Amino acid sequence: MSSRTTAIAAALSVLALGSPLITANANPLARQYYYQGVDKYKVGNFQGAIADYTKVIEINPQDAIAYYKRGNAKEDLGNFQGAIADYTKAIEIIPQFDYVYLLRGSAKFTLGDIQGAFADYTKAIEINPQYADVYQKRGRSKSILGDNHGAIADYTKVIEIYPQDADAYQLRGIAREKVNDLEGACDDWRKAADFGLTEPAEWVKKQC
Repeated sequence: MSSRTTAIAAALSVLALGSPLITANANPLARQYYYQGVDKYKVGNFQGAIADYTKVIEINPQDAIAYYKRGNAKEDLGNFQGAIADYTKAIEIIPQFDYVYLLRGSAKFTLGDIQGAFADYTKAIEINPQYADVYQKRGRSKSILGDNHGAIADYTKVIEIYPQDADAYQLRGIAREKVNDLEGACDDWRKAADFGLTEPAEWVKKQC
C-alpha cells in the first residue's frame, strides 16, 4: 500500500456511522453525483467533476470528502486559491484529516506561501507521525526557509520510515552540502545513485 493510500485510509478511519461522509453516501442522489464526479475526474473532465461534487455539497454541506475531491479538481485547473478554500472546509469538518493538510500545504507551497505550507505539513505530522511524504515536503520548506539542519532531520525521518527512498537521500545530501558536510552529502548521493538516480551519481564524480 502506498503512503498516499495509507494516508487516505487513515483519514477515512476516523469517520464513523453518522459522519458527514456516511450521511452523504446514504443519499442515493448524492452518491450518484459523487461517483459521477469520480469518473469525470479520472478522464480529465475536471470542470464536470467540480460540478458533480458541488451537487453533493449542496445536498450535504458537511461532506468533507466532496470538498477535498472538489479541491483536487480545482487544483488541477490551476485554481489553487479555490482548492485551498475547499481543503480548509474539509479540515473544518474533519480536523484530523491529515491527508488534506498535506494537500493544502502543497497548494500553499505552489503559491509561494512557504510558512503556511510548513504549518500545514507540521499539523499533518502531528496527526500522523509516520507520514513520510509530509516529512519530505516539510524538509523542502525548511530548506527554503534557511533551516537546513531541520531539513536534514526531516529527510532522515523519511529514510527511517522508507529506507529505500532515493529522493530523500538526494535531498538530504543537498542539505548536508549546504551546511558544509560534504562527506555526509557524498554518502547520501552515493546511496541515491545506488537506488537508480543519475544526477547524484554525477555529483559524486564531480565533488566526492
